[in-house]
Parts: sequence; C-alpha cells; structure tokens
Amino acid sequence: MPDQIADPSDLRGDCAQCFGLCCVALPFARSADFALNKPAGKPCPNLRGDHRCGIHADLREKGFTGCTVYDCFGAGQKVSQVTFGGQDWRTGPRERARQMADVFPVVRQLHELLWYLTEALGLPAARPVHADLRRALEQTERLTRQTPEELAALDVAAHRQEVNVLLLRTSELARADVGKKGKKGGGKDRRGADLIGARLKGADLRGASLRGAYLIAADLTGADLRGADLIGADLRDADLTDADLTGAFFLTQPQVNGARGNAGTKLPESVTRPVHWTAGS
Repeated sequence: MPDQIADPSDLRGDCAQCFGLCCVALPFARSADFALNKPAGKPCPNLRGDHRCGIHADLREKGFTGCTVYDCFGAGQKVSQVTFGGQDWRTGPRERARQMADVFPVVRQLHELLWYLTEALGLPAARPVHADLRRALEQTERLTRQTPEELAALDVAAHRQEVNVLLLRTSELARADVGKKGKKGGGKDRRGADLIGARLKGADLRGASLRGAYLIAADLTGADLRGADLIGADLRDADLTDADLTGAFFLTQPQVNGARGNAGTKLPESVTRPVHWTAGS
C-alpha cells in the first residue's frame, strides 16, 4: 500500500467548518474572473451572516468565475477551528479579524504543500525518497498548528523551496518510467514554458514536465498527458476536451476547475470532474 499519513479529505475545503475566510482575507480585482474590486481583509458583499455565499449557485452567471475555481486545500477550516479554536472573526475584536486574514494565506500555502507531499507518498516510483517526503510532510503539518503569531512570522517561501527540492526529485523518478515510443526516461522538459494559446491538439506529452508552464487558453484537445508533471501549470481556459491525463500528478482541483473539458476527458483519481464541464457553461 502507498506510504501515506495524511487524510486527503482534510486537504479539501469544508465551507461548513470555515468562517468564510477566502471571502474576507483575499483581494480580487474587477476582471473576467470577478465582477468587482475587493481589498484584502474586507468581506465580499455576497458573504452572508452565516459565512455562506449568497450567490453560490449563480457565481459564474454573476461574474464570479474566479470563486468557482478556488480551493483552500482545507486551510479555511484549519484556521477557523484549530488556529483560532472556533472563534468567529465577526464577533471578536478587530485584531482577531486582522490576524485571521493574515494567517489564512500562509496556512493555505502549507496545506497546498501537504497535498503535493501526500500525493508524492502515493507514487510507488518515488519510494527512494519516501522517508524524506514523510519527514517533510510531518514538518509541514507541525507548522500548520503553530500559533497565529508564529504563522504570521513564518518564512513560508523558504519552506516551499525546501519541499520543492523533494518534489522535483519525485517528478524525476515518477516520469522516468513513462514509456514513450518504446523508450523510457521521461518526456519533454517544458518547465515554465510560455504555451499561452498554443495549438497542442493531439500532442504527445506523456511524461512531460510542465511545471509552472503557461497553458492559458491552450488547445490540448485529445492531447496525451499521461504521467505528466503539472505542478503549478496555469490551465485557465485550456481546452482538455478528450485529453488523457491518466496518471498525471501534482494536478490540483483548482487547475482542473479553471480548464475546459468534457465527458471524454480522462482525469487522475485525485481530482473530480467539474460540474460546469458537463453543464456546458
């Protein structure tokens, strides 16, 4: 069995256990993704008194597509119920609300790392670094349980860099076994590549490293992305119609939610098919 210690269900947002932190802490600007401007720390006007979204069922129609592709990786409930012990920012002192807004983005980054580390521990090819991955996961989990003051002072960028070294090694090991035209050794290295609007229909991208690649509005119809590393790839409005992402790793739900696909798109088990793909919106 895969060597795992984290429950993936704890790394998905549970709005019922959160005080609407993403609707308060995060800023957004009027654009194709958001219908209005909102500074960090100010509640969205659509946030109700019970911390639920007043237009949740109609977010796309009302110009808030950006909200539908966001996921906190479970950071919202962690900050609400653990870091602040279930204390609501609405009823407490202003300082608490400010602290929660400061801490939430930090814990969100740590929970994203927990997602990647947990997935890495489930990859048999990465077994040579499983011990290091487990230690990194345990350390990251400990960091998420620090006090608000400690979290606010945490150099999360430095920690991400340390973890990234392990994730890079994981990628190399996992992609080395991806066969391509009778050979092994992994696919193309397109890390950070500018592929905005690229015509990649039917492209053979098996085992490719697409870490941090810009695939905004790229045509990936029918593309073969089996065993590809998609960590940090920008898939906003990318067309994944009939594409095969079986075995692709480090792919998150927000990335999938931001792309376009259909019933023929093959996805890894770690993510779910977005409702709006089949709804045709």
